[in-house]
Amino acid sequence: MNQASAAESAARLARLPRTIHHVHLMGIGGTAMAALAGMFVEQGFRVSGSDGPVYEPTASLLARMHVKVSPFGADNLFPPPDLVVVGNVITKVNPEAEALLQSSIAYLSMPEALAHFFLRDRRVLMVTGTHGKTTSTAMMAHVLMSGGRDPSMLVGGLARDFGSNYRLGAGPDFVIEGDEYDTAFFDKRPKFLSYGAHAAIITAVEFDHADIYRDLDHVKASFRALARQMAPNSLLVVSADSADAIDASATGSARRMTFGLNAGDFRAENLKIGPEGARFTIAHRGRPISGEIFQRIDGRMNVANALGVYVLLREIGIPSAEIERGLASFSGVARRQEIVGEAEGVTVIDDFAHHPTAIRSTLDAIAERFAGRRILAAFEPRSNTSRRNIFQDGFSTAFDRAAHVYLAPVYFKDNDPIPSAQRLSVIALASTISGRGPQAKACSSNDELLAAMLHDVQPGDVALFMSNGAFERIPRRFLDELKARGARSSRR
Repeated sequence: MNQASAAESAARLARLPRTIHHVHLMGIGGTAMAALAGMFVEQGFRVSGSDGPVYEPTASLLARMHVKVSPFGADNLFPPPDLVVVGNVITKVNPEAEALLQSSIAYLSMPEALAHFFLRDRRVLMVTGTHGKTTSTAMMAHVLMSGGRDPSMLVGGLARDFGSNYRLGAGPDFVIEGDEYDTAFFDKRPKFLSYGAHAAIITAVEFDHADIYRDLDHVKASFRALARQMAPNSLLVVSADSADAIDASATGSARRMTFGLNAGDFRAENLKIGPEGARFTIAHRGRPISGEIFQRIDGRMNVANALGVYVLLREIGIPSAEIERGLASFSGVARRQEIVGEAEGVTVIDDFAHHPTAIRSTLDAIAERFAGRRILAAFEPRSNTSRRNIFQDGFSTAFDRAAHVYLAPVYFKDNDPIPSAQRLSVIALASTISGRGPQAKACSSNDELLAAMLHDVQPGDVALFMSNGAFERIPRRFLDELKARGARSSRR
């Protein structure tokens, strides 16, 4: 955090009224913003919000909390709320933001509000990194909860063991997902610099978020800032399988521990992955320190996630046996290799993957779990990075474990239209993928993609759908059509 940013943040906090009753959240439909709204409601604040269309599951969450959501507009600030929390989806030219800046109403970013109202008296345990942070965060919170430690949690996905993406517990720990994305239109620092982590995991560092980062060095600069910010008595647990994570965390005074499947102080050994999940042991510098650990979620990336969680919790004093029991009962996160259902001998899986490394790891995990079965993989380029041609080459090698690949059109965003010269070419990508082995098809619409997969699918296949958005409910529609196909067959 540079001095100017720190001073500006301090000034915003100094403007807070002594008594706050009504909090208004601009951009309330975002995952973290909706969670923050829920925490404010639980603490007795009156909460309102504004956004464009709000989709499930956030819409139902806000409805259950009786939070009124209005379209963006200056009228939402009259009568004035005591505090406005501004989400990072809000631009400076948003009419409601313009009215806010012209008013005397106190405002904070989401990370500032979270830190001020909910983190100040807690031991903050944070997970950050390009991949695996959502699963690792939910996993850590579950391990602490299963051990009776009643943690608080904020995670960027639906944690199955909690049925939510947040909770407020009575225990001393707050487990949080630390995002490297920027904070607000008035604060371009990464979110994770606001949380004051006492201990943190860095799962990996790769180039991502091309809408705000210039290149990999720019990304690494944010993680270097995190390492330098952490106090000498804090703990930084870093994946040694990511050379850039090791490099970006090299400076700083926090105690650093490393882990990995292929390198690091702590290693996963005796790894066995099967249909029921994964089994492994952990060694510290070659010396075994755990019994056999079982986890129901599979894939090598999830073993690495569990290893990072184990190291952090062990190093802050949680007994190993307690950690091992918690890992064994962890149920995972929605849309992370989530089995939507099975019909006509086909397993349908929904996944959030949108980065080449995540897609490759997801396909590797599915191929290991469902050995010998064909994988039909559908991908929607929807994130701000995947829609750009930055990963044109990276995506071309990510689908090698699939038999068929179906590429949806590049998702169009009104607030971030990408010039055609900078846009991912799904036609060129399909050609490159096909040249490597899988049969790939660039589809002109999601409906065409659905029809093509239904035409090609056979009993015994695994249908994998990957997108960081709603994907027009394609996974569920695919499953429903398979069920309808089976019902028609049975009536003949």
